[in-house]
Amino acid sequence: MNLSCYVAGKAITSDQQLVLKNPYNGEAVGSVALAGREQTDAAIVSALNWREPLTRFQRSQILEKARQLLETRNEEFARLITAESGLCRRETRYEVGRALDVLRFAAMETVRDDGQIFSCDVSPQGKARKIFTLREPLNCAVCITPFNHPLNQVAHKLAPAIAAGTPVILKPSEKTPLTAIKFAELLYEAGLPGPMLSVLLGAAAEIAEPLVKDDRVDVVSFTGSVAVGKRIARTAGYKKLVLELGGNDPLIVLDDADLDLAVTLAAEGSYRNSGQRCTAVKRILVHRRIAEEFTLRLVEKTKEYVCGDPTDEATRVGTVIDEKSAIYLETVVREAVAAGGKVLIGGGRKGALLHPAVIANVPRDCRMVVCESFGPLAPILTVKDLEDAIAVANSTAYGLSSGVITRDLGKAIECVKRLRCGTVNINEVPGYRVENSPFGGIKDSGLGVKEGVVEAMKHFSFVKTFSLPW
Repeated sequence: MNLSCYVAGKAITSDQQLVLKNPYNGEAVGSVALAGREQTDAAIVSALNWREPLTRFQRSQILEKARQLLETRNEEFARLITAESGLCRRETRYEVGRALDVLRFAAMETVRDDGQIFSCDVSPQGKARKIFTLREPLNCAVCITPFNHPLNQVAHKLAPAIAAGTPVILKPSEKTPLTAIKFAELLYEAGLPGPMLSVLLGAAAEIAEPLVKDDRVDVVSFTGSVAVGKRIARTAGYKKLVLELGGNDPLIVLDDADLDLAVTLAAEGSYRNSGQRCTAVKRILVHRRIAEEFTLRLVEKTKEYVCGDPTDEATRVGTVIDEKSAIYLETVVREAVAAGGKVLIGGGRKGALLHPAVIANVPRDCRMVVCESFGPLAPILTVKDLEDAIAVANSTAYGLSSGVITRDLGKAIECVKRLRCGTVNINEVPGYRVENSPFGGIKDSGLGVKEGVVEAMKHFSFVKTFSLPW
């Protein structure tokens, strides 16, 4: 599969090629013709010169047509995601389903009136007037996406931008660009005008850095690592920033928890998508009274998560993104063991495959749980009580999501009030959401700015206020 970057809907030609290899078997999956600084400037100019705004109906129709096209090609996209990311079919089919929801909700929100009306005769200083608001598109948006959801992360940026009517320049991850480019081609096929979308991939000094710094860009929407996000914040200048960064999400299992539910959520939260989600369960905080029983059950549950060939329908955990990442995860497991932790099952590695692992007695200060471990690891930490659990949950630099397993409504409400993160899910994994609900974190997980279709449309537009005599 030989693909190319796009500037305003036109494929570029380039001697520079990026070859993508399958993380599981090392076979070549495809190549991408890379862009340079000239194409970066051309993409910005094209976005700024776009003077044929689409009506709400037209935007909605494009998004709905894209959804229909994706639905007919769901297996094609699922296979492509598996090939370039190493994720198993169970996950890639689920991801296509989520992207379909993004397109569906974006099409719906496009035709929803978002204006407000304020009467002016509500105070002694008022007049016989009314104030109205409406939203207008920005001139140019830049979206930078990560590798772990090659389709859905891209859809979560592009669909709201299209819904808002804002031209966008996409810079996908160099580890999984094939899916992003194929999705862009699908949008063009659905009727999206070329100037409303460019897709660029290339050296950071020629693509990402100029896009982030350029004063002509109105907003940069980035999902990725904390280090890169903070660098963007330092260099972007005077423009809107949407930063969705890392997570170190706890699953708190209290002593009144339904253990069957807790174990299922712990396994699903830790192992799905090979553990490569910002909202994956990264720390399992279990009340000491039930820790032994919970741990035994989680070990048994983990045996159900077959790790192997991502194309095999029986596989439930494919590879992580590359062997380097798997080696890092091996390292943090060894560090935890050296500090007193104990691997009860899994942890074996072959290339980029890392078998799901349950690690008990994990110290609270080891790297595995202080930093974000982006892989299929289930580290168990015991806590004394609810107070201790909340303290441990809040102790890291991150604040994205959390899950709490309890039958006690009072304890659930206490957690909602006191956990310092963007989302608290009761009796559910930290990452649960629907595609149009607000999503985002605080602290090193983000600036408190939310994403999701509804919120993202606000980032890709601005409010204009006007008043009339009334």
